Formats: sequence, structure tokens, C-alpha cells
Amino acid sequence: MKRFLQLHLLTSYPASNLNRDDLGRPKSVVMGGALRLRISSQSLKRAWRTSSVFETALKGHMGIRTKGMGREIHDRLIERQVPSKNALEWAGKMAEKFGKLKSKDKDNPLQSLEIEQLAHFSPEERNAIHALIETLAQRGTGPSEEELELLHAHHSAADIALFGRMLADAPAFNVEASAQVAHAITVHRCQIEDDFFTAVDDLKTPLKEDSGAAHLGETTFGAGLFYLYLCIDRSLLLENLQNDHSLMQNTLRSLVECAATVSPTGKQNSFASRAYASYILAEKGDRQPRSLSVAFLKPVTGDDPLPNAIHALETCYQHMDQVYGPCVDERHTINPHAGTGTLASLLDFVC
Repeated sequence: MKRFLQLHLLTSYPASNLNRDDLGRPKSVVMGGALRLRISSQSLKRAWRTSSVFETALKGHMGIRTKGMGREIHDRLIERQVPSKNALEWAGKMAEKFGKLKSKDKDNPLQSLEIEQLAHFSPEERNAIHALIETLAQRGTGPSEEELELLHAHHSAADIALFGRMLADAPAFNVEASAQVAHAITVHRCQIEDDFFTAVDDLKTPLKEDSGAAHLGETTFGAGLFYLYLCIDRSLLLENLQNDHSLMQNTLRSLVECAATVSPTGKQNSFASRAYASYILAEKGDRQPRSLSVAFLKPVTGDDPLPNAIHALETCYQHMDQVYGPCVDERHTINPHAGTGTLASLLDFVC
């Protein structure tokens, strides 16, 4: 099995604001002296993790990210008639195995059950937690240290295997991400624009009262052709999934399908800016991976940027092969814009 799978995607989004900064404007970056729109890797991974593709194909193999596991444990103990004082103490001992808890608050004791940072729980770990809750409720005594250690079960959570997790207070149970996801950037110079909009009160009577707008507002947006790069260490993914080859293949297929077809959810109701990739290059090999973003260091120009971007991308990897020798062992492309290749063939190549 070739170790590295690299994906290069070109996706065109119309007017949109898929990923906002702290001011509500589309995220951006200056590259090659030109302003580009940007979609963060966090935004992309969140959209993929919560997509129907992952939910359907990886059902039973998805983790959950939360600070509130301690509260859930406490509530389940209370439901099983565990005294409130014991439920609070036992839930705290279980939750702190996954991260540092917030400081105690006399006015709100349940706050001390909340983990300070988001913790990613695998299905096996949640099952272990629920099983221990039942044991404690029946036994009537608190958890032993050995029982607490067993909460960190070997897991088959596809999202943790792909994107990793960090438990600062339990580093032995950290998982190194097998998938590296770049921020998507536009291949050409972009401009962020402002949209002034109004809303009308339907119950206002024209001419009899003020017929002006009931609400005024502004929103910002941009449009562009984005380049996205992913690198997956398939050997590490297999190791993270406890050497389950079937699950690894389902995970890879789901990730690639999401990258090709799932858009971030930001402002979708306002812009309906869902899009499929217009070009995908997949590469497999054992050599050190490399992004092809340098192909767009000089902004693509012209009225039809997609074919120009495809040409720049293919020229870039051909020149790299000439200088460094073959950088990968196998390549596969699909080009929906030209009607060549299929998603099914790409997924077969990936696996």
C-alpha cells in the first residue's frame, strides 16, 4: 500500500460568505501580493465531520466533541437514583480523565463538571462511560482508579483517526492526525464586497403609516475559484483504526467524497453557495508529500479562470517531476467541467 494520498481540488463558489472572521467578513489571505479569499481547514473539517456522507457511511464510528460530558454523566447518575452529592463527585472523577475541569463554583456546582477544553470522545469511550455509570449505580460506591483508566478504550472513531485529538492532561491518549488539510484559497485576486439590504414589515399599511423598511443591514461576501490541498497518511490512518482495513477504506472514500461535494455551511441560507469540485487530482506514493499551491503564487487571470488554473496545476507537477524526479507513483484526475472521469473511479483509485 502506498503510504501517502494527496488530493488537489479546484472548486468554484459563487457569491458567498462560507467562513467568517471576527468582524463577520469572509476570511482572506494575501498571497503573491494579491488578496485571496480563504476557507479555514477547521471550517472544512467541521462540514465534513457533520455531513450526511460521514453520518451514513461511518455510522457507529464517529466521535463526539464536547465540554459537557461531566454533566451528562451526572444526569445519568441522578436518573438512576444516585444521591446528588455522590453523582457530583463520581461524575467529576470520570470527566477529569479527559481534561482539566473548570474551577468549583458554590453557586453553580455543576459548572465544575465542565471540561475547560473540547474533548473528543470515541464511541467505545462513551460506551465505557455508560457501562461504568450502570456499575456505580448498582454498586453504590465510587469508581476505582483502575475503572477510570479503562475509560480510555481502544477506539475506531473515523474522525479522530483522521483529524486527531489532544488531551492535554492525558497525553498518553492523544491521537496523531493522519489527514492534513490546508486552508482553501482562491487561485486569483479577489475583492470582498458589501451588500446593503432591507426588510419590510408585512403588517404595515401602505400610505396610512410609515412605509419605510423595518430593518436595514449589511453583509459582506466574495466569489472565487478555490484551490484545496489534502494529504492523508494511509499507514497512520490504518494504525489509528486498529488495523481495520474495511473501516479505513470506508473512511477514505467518505473523506474524498466530502472534499468533492460538501460545502461549508456558513451563510448558506443567504447565498445558497453549495458547489461540487470542478477538478480533482489524486496522487499516491511513498515520497515526501508537497502542496502545489506554488502554481497559484502568481494570480490566475482571464475571463475563464478554471482551464487556466487546471493548466497551471498540471504544469506545476510536471515541472516538479522533471526537477526532483517522479514525486508520486500514480495519478488520477476527474474533470467534471470537461465531463471526464467519474467520482466512482476516483474513489476506487483512492482505496
